[in-house]
Amino acid sequence: MKISYKWLKRYIETSITVEEMSGILTDIGLEVEGFECLETIKGGLANVIIGEVLTCIPHPDSDHLNITTVDYGQGAVQIVCGASNVAAGQKVVVATVGAVLYPNPDEDGIKIKKGKIRGVESLGMICAEDELGIGVSHDGIMVLDSSAVIGTTAKAYFGVEEDYLLEIGLTPNRIDAASHYGVARDLAAYLKYANIPYALKLPSVEDFKVTNNDYNIPVEVENSDDCTHYTGLMISNIKVGTSPDWLKNSLLTIGITPKNNVVDITNFILHELGQPLHAFDAAKIKGGKIIVKNMPEGSKFTTLDEVERTLSENDLMICSAEEPMCLAGVFGGSGSGVSETTTSIFLESAYFNSVSIRKSAKRHGLNTDASFRYERGTDPNILHYALKRAAVLICELTGGIVTSEIIDIQSKTVEDFKVEFSISKCNRIIGKEIESDFIKTILTALEIKIDSEDGDVLMLSIPPYRVDVQRDVDVIEDVMRIYGYNNIDIPQSVHSTLSYAASPDRDKVMNTICNFLSAQGFNEIMSNSLTKASYYENCKAYDINKCVRIINPLSNDLNVMRQTLFFNAMEAIELNVNRKNSDLMLYESGNCYYYSEVSQDKDPLYAYRQEAHFAMVVTGREGAASWNRVAGASSFYTLKAAAEKMLKRFGINMNDAIYSTSDNDIFSEGVDVKLRGKQLLQIGIVSKQYKKIFDVKSEVYFLEMNFDVFIDMIKNNSLTVNELSKFHEVKRDLALLVDKSVTFSDLRAIALKTEKKLLKNVTLFDVYEGDKLPEGKKSLALNFVLEDSVKTLTDQVIDKCMNSFIFQFEKQVGAQIRK
Repeated sequence: MKISYKWLKRYIETSITVEEMSGILTDIGLEVEGFECLETIKGGLANVIIGEVLTCIPHPDSDHLNITTVDYGQGAVQIVCGASNVAAGQKVVVATVGAVLYPNPDEDGIKIKKGKIRGVESLGMICAEDELGIGVSHDGIMVLDSSAVIGTTAKAYFGVEEDYLLEIGLTPNRIDAASHYGVARDLAAYLKYANIPYALKLPSVEDFKVTNNDYNIPVEVENSDDCTHYTGLMISNIKVGTSPDWLKNSLLTIGITPKNNVVDITNFILHELGQPLHAFDAAKIKGGKIIVKNMPEGSKFTTLDEVERTLSENDLMICSAEEPMCLAGVFGGSGSGVSETTTSIFLESAYFNSVSIRKSAKRHGLNTDASFRYERGTDPNILHYALKRAAVLICELTGGIVTSEIIDIQSKTVEDFKVEFSISKCNRIIGKEIESDFIKTILTALEIKIDSEDGDVLMLSIPPYRVDVQRDVDVIEDVMRIYGYNNIDIPQSVHSTLSYAASPDRDKVMNTICNFLSAQGFNEIMSNSLTKASYYENCKAYDINKCVRIINPLSNDLNVMRQTLFFNAMEAIELNVNRKNSDLMLYESGNCYYYSEVSQDKDPLYAYRQEAHFAMVVTGREGAASWNRVAGASSFYTLKAAAEKMLKRFGINMNDAIYSTSDNDIFSEGVDVKLRGKQLLQIGIVSKQYKKIFDVKSEVYFLEMNFDVFIDMIKNNSLTVNELSKFHEVKRDLALLVDKSVTFSDLRAIALKTEKKLLKNVTLFDVYEGDKLPEGKKSLALNFVLEDSVKTLTDQVIDKCMNSFIFQFEKQVGAQIRK
């Protein structure tokens, strides 16, 4: 944010220098990132002096040069001049040796040096308008009025003004300081506490008067939720023209291009007080009425930049009786702006809902000085003053008169924020004992009222323009910044307790997973935790009522926090498929968030919880095709195998897991995987319903793991390395006829329990259900891997194991052996 030092001094009288001011502002939280000296004429015409030409004779070696002697108060000097209009007796402007002139402010200056021209010594230059940078004429040298005093500096003669531009790094919470008066007010708080003489003042509006009530435009506020306070008045008989130098220079200093005296005043008030204003050409208000309302969805509106925009039904508009005229608090319309032909204006000063303004500004991609302030919260109590201040200046500069009473429509009063503040808590948090009188002085300096005292507890009223101060800790921060961070003593030694590092290190585990999967050909994605609530509509697995909703969402696409990583993964697939990249193996880690209602006697925070999740997804072809390899389609088992390898890396044996059919409706077919009684992950084939939402045609296989459960399972795991067995493993197959309700997980659990020493693995390699089997039955073909690490397995041992399996299968699930 740009602040003019000269402009700032209109509101605060103090003897501190700009350097001292910069240090103070930085100390109290308004960091001055830099300041520079600005002059109305670049270089300030330093070493340029008013002189008088004493003599003027032709140059002996030139037909157009003259040799002059010029007195500029320090004795006569010789100057060779090429201007045709130079003559003895003239008062002129002399650039002495060492002066730097800037004919073009955007280019480097021209330094005047001692030299010889055609063999004649010259000690300076008699200047023309364009050479000084104060005009464009180059017809000859500037000839001044005879009353000009020799030796007067050109800076004083031409009234060159000097100012300093301060660049303040305004943090988002300090919108109260987004104006010159706001900065002056904060500076005054410090000066009062530091007992440095100052005087803070607002310009008087005593000259405001209503000349008559002849031209009154009625106002109707339909949307009083988004516009809680609307004021305005009529100014007639104005003459729109160029602004005076003081106004133009003020705006130019902070980088604003002057337009005309009316628009410039509204910009001036914005940067003076932080209150946006808007001036409407009264003749362009169709139907002679102003209505504050929302337009129907899809309505068209052309803004001042001549861009036609499509309005949302949520955009607050300032309308005439027939059409929209302004996107409230954001940008004016092309059809109602002030022009050179304007003779009467309606001047608006309003208080709008910050959320509504921010959404409209973001929706239309507009970022204006007005929306910047409205989005963060303006002062609701300054509307009348800002309106009167602007009216006084407009009448003064345009010759206009106020022809209506102030229109004032208010549906809601913004009260002071009430805060209970403890001095002992303040000192504890700051880390230093500050006398209570000093704290009270700081509070009153910040315009915070002390309503009552009870011991060291104060009841405070915070002015509503301090939207960032609504809790006691906010007040403590304010006290500390005015007291001075540099005044807090830093001890010679710091006593602290060593922090506890959880085992295993979650970040290290996640990095290991990422490195492992990346080596397997997967790519990591990173998504926003905010997502669309519409994804959760009609979703049984993730109830929309359990979504953590954002109170002030930036858009409908980012209005809830995610319950699952699934929709992020599908968005990534959709994005890549649309860009002809359909063969994907992706993974992501991140938090998921959940809401559930709690009883009123509990802390509201109990309603919210979060879980760390990890997801993997594959689609398209598996691997890249080459001259000796045909790339096959990815499958459920592509994802399952990668997941099992990853889990095995951390000592989790999936043979111990319990598989059951998943009822998650994001899957057309899926399984829940439980381990040690806890659900670890879900894996399955994405249903057509959700593929259609993201316009994905190929099969998608998705896995989501509860990372918190995973960490809990591996915290006591230790990986050991064993020597490879010298003895061959033995494989045997077994086909079983079982009831359809019996699962492979049931049979595997029986097998692992029956033979714990020799059975290394059991897998399912065939499932058959057909007419040749009895009704209600199915055939499962299992493969068993047996191995003894100390000796070769004999047929007797192998047959004994297989017979034990058969016996237990028959006994526990009624299985029959198929030949």
